[in-house]
Amino acid sequence: MIEFKNVSKRYQSRRGVGPWVLQDVSLMLPAKRNIGVIGTLGAGKTTFLNLIGGMDKPSRGVIIRNSTVSWLVGKGTGLQGSMTGRQNAIFVCRLFCHVDEHRERLAFIESFSELGDAFNGPVGSYSGGMRAKLQMALSLAFDFDIYISDGTTAAGLGEFRKKAAAKFIEKTNKGGLILASNGIATLKKHCESCIWLDDGGAKWYEKIDDALRDFKEVGNKMDTTVVNDE
Repeated sequence: MIEFKNVSKRYQSRRGVGPWVLQDVSLMLPAKRNIGVIGTLGAGKTTFLNLIGGMDKPSRGVIIRNSTVSWLVGKGTGLQGSMTGRQNAIFVCRLFCHVDEHRERLAFIESFSELGDAFNGPVGSYSGGMRAKLQMALSLAFDFDIYISDGTTAAGLGEFRKKAAAKFIEKTNKGGLILASNGIATLKKHCESCIWLDDGGAKWYEKIDDALRDFKEVGNKMDTTVVNDE
């Protein structure tokens, strides 16, 4: 379970204090629930995810986490280019699992990423596709109560993408998911409930279909794109 208590967030820049991205949001996110996050461009979806994951802090208010939360799926582990894929994986294992599990997790990452000999080469020499495979393998190697994603549900191409998508569903069905996306099919496939971010506020919907219906209606009036990715 994650609870927002009167959470507000805005950013400071050289030009001064920016507008409120979130303002006085109080919200409880139930455990073991797959939740979509929708909103127009600039509504604060990425900020919301970063606050949930602890990558960012609120300007005001409190966030209570009684769950383990992942980094952004397929991203967010800060791969070091001078280190090998194996060294990066070992470093992440030290952060996110018990020492007794290191060997098992490392073996999963090496096998799942399908990098072959490149796993022992510097990440700085990897192509974008190779880095994406390693990032996805790292994201799926650990068991979290809640996974967070800014739209990534798989990575790579062909059979690897199918394998990653299947593992993503397996992991998020065991725990929970908070998925920020405006893709209708993606949200319907992965989420049961929804949060709509708008004008600094957050509205809870128990059913994803109700949220998408309302969002699409407002989007049509505002000429805002709602992605039909079916």
